[in-house]
Amino acid sequence: MVPSTNKKQQITMIMKVDFSKNLDGLIPAIIQDARTKSVLMLGYMNEAALAKTQDSGKVTFFSRSKQRLWTKGEESGNFLHVVAIKNDCDNDSLLFQVKPVGPVCHTGSDTCWNEKNETQFGFFSELERTIEQRRIAADGAKSYVASLFDKGINKIAQKVGEEAVETVIEAMDNKDELFLYESADLLFHYLILLQAKGFTLKDIEAELMKRKK
Repeated sequence: MVPSTNKKQQITMIMKVDFSKNLDGLIPAIIQDARTKSVLMLGYMNEAALAKTQDSGKVTFFSRSKQRLWTKGEESGNFLHVVAIKNDCDNDSLLFQVKPVGPVCHTGSDTCWNEKNETQFGFFSELERTIEQRRIAADGAKSYVASLFDKGINKIAQKVGEEAVETVIEAMDNKDELFLYESADLLFHYLILLQAKGFTLKDIEAELMKRKK
């Protein structure tokens, strides 16, 4: 990982990259959002493009169509500010972690795969979607989740409180299996409470990020 402000490390980084494997001297440059970890786009760089990227702190490609160096955002203002650079095990491709300004794709999409550039929380994001589906399903009254929503916010909040107490009790015991079981119950019901209040994990992430020092 190479900060774009360290000139000595920049030179070392350029020396480690093998531009000779392709006849045109270009290597793939994968662009990833440093916060959300979404893959935003793929471009190509030669040695000059990499050097300019490191000097300016803004991602610069070698445009195969224009046959020149091209700084992403030079016309639109949607620059890709470099946070970190990593090269792969063969030293012939690069991963750039960036802070994007605006949409990345020329179509106006967040990514070149027409996806939203949003943080994903793995299985927890899947669980959030399942809770939402159960909440709005036509036959949702048959599900536990839907029954909680039907009982209202007070019942959901009460349930979270009960699960929190049970988790604390198990935390003071030595039975790890029961502690994990109650912790899972607590998190599950907390996700339900979040949705009942109109929030998601992304809102919690945003709040915690505001507190980062």
